[in-house]
Amino acid sequence: MQLDSEDTGPIINRLKRAQGQLAAVARMLEEGRDCKDIVTQLSAVSKAVDRAGFAIIASGLEQCLTSDDPAVDRAEMEKLFMSLA
Repeated sequence: MQLDSEDTGPIINRLKRAQGQLAAVARMLEEGRDCKDIVTQLSAVSKAVDRAGFAIIASGLEQCLTSDDPAVDRAEMEKLFMSLA
């Protein structure tokens, strides 16, 4: 199933922000920054990636509900959702 291009724009932006945050985590480690600061930043990266995944699944579920396409598999969508849980 392909996602609508208007749905992917915000998701791509979120992932690019997460990519920047992850690069910041690597720099923090290289600089020997405080563990608490590193873990806080890493947590933000993790949440951003999770939210992007949930946004992708939500878009897919919306397409499933509005589509008459027999190729859309509810069990597959449920499996994707559970992989992020």
